[in-house]
Amino acid sequence: QVQLLESGGGLVQAGGSLRLSCAASERTFSSYAMGWFRQAPGKEREFVAGISRDWSAYYADSVKDRFTISRDNPKNTVYLQMNSLRPEDTAVYYCAAKLAGLQVQYDGRAYDYWGQGTQVTVSS
Repeated sequence: QVQLLESGGGLVQAGGSLRLSCAASERTFSSYAMGWFRQAPGKEREFVAGISRDWSAYYADSVKDRFTISRDNPKNTVYLQMNSLRPEDTAVYYCAAKLAGLQVQYDGRAYDYWGQGTQVTVSS
């Protein structure tokens, strides 16, 4: 069982930045693909960014050029650096681990483990 713990959420003004972290409990973290998803009130969960085990990164069009996903394998941690935040980025952000780590999937159903989520609120 892989446990994922997100941190770094909070309240920020539009145009500001936040960095989310997700720490995994397993040392086999380096073999996983990792994803960040978000869910706003009344909306479906959506893919935000993902990184494969070989460091290939993928982004939703809505966050491209503003968000950056990265990983630190010795620390079993994946990060999401969020810049130029907008009110529409307000959501609960979840990280997820996919054991078959070579390929990032945009569909959350492909992921095996999920964190509990962290709230990001962007004020206008």
